[in-house]
Amino acid sequence: MTERRDENHDVHPDATVGYDYDEDSDPPVLGADATVRAGTVIYDDVAIGDGFTTGHDALVREKTIIGDDVVVGTNTVIDGQTTVGSHVSMQSNVYVPTNTTIGDQVFLGPCAVLTNDAYPIRTESELTGPTLEDHVSVGANATLLPGVTVGEGSFVAAGSVVTDDVPPETLAVGAPAEHRSLPDKLEGGNRI
Repeated sequence: MTERRDENHDVHPDATVGYDYDEDSDPPVLGADATVRAGTVIYDDVAIGDGFTTGHDALVREKTIIGDDVVVGTNTVIDGQTTVGSHVSMQSNVYVPTNTTIGDQVFLGPCAVLTNDAYPIRTESELTGPTLEDHVSVGANATLLPGVTVGEGSFVAAGSVVTDDVPPETLAVGAPAEHRSLPDKLEGGNRI
């Protein structure tokens, strides 16, 4: 059962809002004016602000906190224990792993992949996702490796592989991504 702060929701019948993953879990909190499309699953122990919208078949796992006016696109996965700011747009097929932090006014293009395991299966290590500061844009099919920080106002070009921290107001391009000056036309932050 979802705890709702407002009844003005459009939750499609084939969506699950309140997936009980643990007997001690609490129902998710869903802010005002939410649209949750068919196939979407939102786990318990999730807090979501106002104006939340999903595409079809999105997944939001436990212990995730999401701000206001956030779009989670079709087939996008937020794998839990993650913080997402306000005015964030995640397009279709985005993957956000456990222990990731996403600031305000952030854009993640289609098929962007964030990772949290430096050596999958080979060694045991702490899972640490990337940190995307405010006004970051990540292009389609870009990959961000575990623990990297993408600084405020930076832009990650489509298809890039970010292996190191990206300073604020920087363009990251290529595989592995090189840092360049942010072109004038990309300055000024996002308006989501």
